[in-house]
Amino acid sequence: MMQSVEMYTDGACRGNPGPGGWGVLLRYAGVEKTLHGGEAMSTNNRMELTAVIRGLEALTKPCKVHITTDSKYVLKGVTEWMANWKMRNWRTASKKPVLNVELWKELDELVVKHELEWSWVKGHSGHVENEIADQLANLGIDELD
Repeated sequence: MMQSVEMYTDGACRGNPGPGGWGVLLRYAGVEKTLHGGEAMSTNNRMELTAVIRGLEALTKPCKVHITTDSKYVLKGVTEWMANWKMRNWRTASKKPVLNVELWKELDELVVKHELEWSWVKGHSGHVENEIADQLANLGIDELD
């Protein structure tokens, strides 16, 4: 039987583009693990995507994962847009190259390994786990210096 994992992700940027950070809170069987990191020059969307990628990479075997994000870009990208982008060879409906394509391709390889359920939560609305992921993302930026 697949193990169930809760994952809360967030990305942050100081300036867009600017120094960026990502944070992940993983919860499995009552145990919590946190991950975070940063990039000297990034965008908010790149950091949101990176958080989900790093969270999924941290899983050592296929799991049932409930991912909570405050990024509609990530949520819509993975649940609505990605299938069409792939059919069009990673091009948008207007035939432009998909932005952040290398991250989307990384995510595409990871999502097939797990059984995923996605939830969106409004950022900075007092959702405890989202606030923790946000603090981790900001820590990722703080540690860049």
